[in-house]
Amino acid sequence: MTIVLVLIAMIVLGLIVGFVAGLIWKDNRPIGVQGDYLVAVLTTVVVGLLDYYVIPAMGFSDTMRWLGVSTEPWISALLILWLIRYVKK
Repeated sequence: MTIVLVLIAMIVLGLIVGFVAGLIWKDNRPIGVQGDYLVAVLTTVVVGLLDYYVIPAMGFSDTMRWLGVSTEPWISALLILWLIRYVKK
């Protein structure tokens, strides 16, 4: 049940990051609005699941897992969206 909640949280977080990316880079949307949302959701889900499973496998505590799951996906999504804009420039 916890993994379902993590997936739902990552999808919602991805949608929020897609929206925030539109506020940050208003005139620069090389992949469009839908592309921003899609990339943000995919990035947050993939990075969130990796953090959820890899951090405990490396021997870190549950606190580190939740810290990684709560911070790294949205930073990674913004970084990927910035890289797309930088490459398309």
